Amino acid sequence: MNQKPRAILFDAYGTLFDVHSVAGDLPALSQLWRQRQVEFTWRRTLMQRYRDFWSVTEEALRGSAAQLEIALTEPQIAGLMQAYLSPAVFPEVKTALDALKGTPLAILSNGTLPMLEAAVQASGLESYFSHIISVDRIKQYKPSPAVYAMGPETLKIPAEQTLFVSANAWDAAGAKAFGYRVCWCNRAGAFMDVLGFAPDLTVQRLDQISEN
Repeated sequence: MNQKPRAILFDAYGTLFDVHSVAGDLPALSQLWRQRQVEFTWRRTLMQRYRDFWSVTEEALRGSAAQLEIALTEPQIAGLMQAYLSPAVFPEVKTALDALKGTPLAILSNGTLPMLEAAVQASGLESYFSHIISVDRIKQYKPSPAVYAMGPETLKIPAEQTLFVSANAWDAAGAKAFGYRVCWCNRAGAFMDVLGFAPDLTVQRLDQISEN
């Protein structure tokens, strides 16, 4: 990066927190659950029929289990949902955040505030973030520009002076379209969506951000 950002905004799920740790012993369910979860947020935003991320996550779980013909009991569903309150963090997260100390750090996520606060507390990350920003405030989901606008509004720092970090290609593109400087954490070696909004920086691990 040519110039050090004045603040860094992190996506949460898939970037800091490993969503597949929640149902890791059921890989097919985990993959479809995540896919449906994201798709449902897009659809609800387009329909202007908002339900919070906790509700959307449960809807996606029930629908995915039904599609895969996996018979989950109500206690099993409750257990999987509870696991979303303490997902595993990726191994390099704390090292990465330690290396970025001195720059204001915050989270901007689709998650509800209770979900995010629980995950941050469970992983011992409370001291790193000055703000945890949830889409619940505006009842729209990423990649709506209104979501990304909450970053500058909260941090009082322009988007072009803020680095937005996400492991989700569609989220990275949405943030770039809004005006952020963007780092895409491409852990899986995936292809970037061809939307005309390429990230400024691509890394494989979050602890590589401080090296650029």
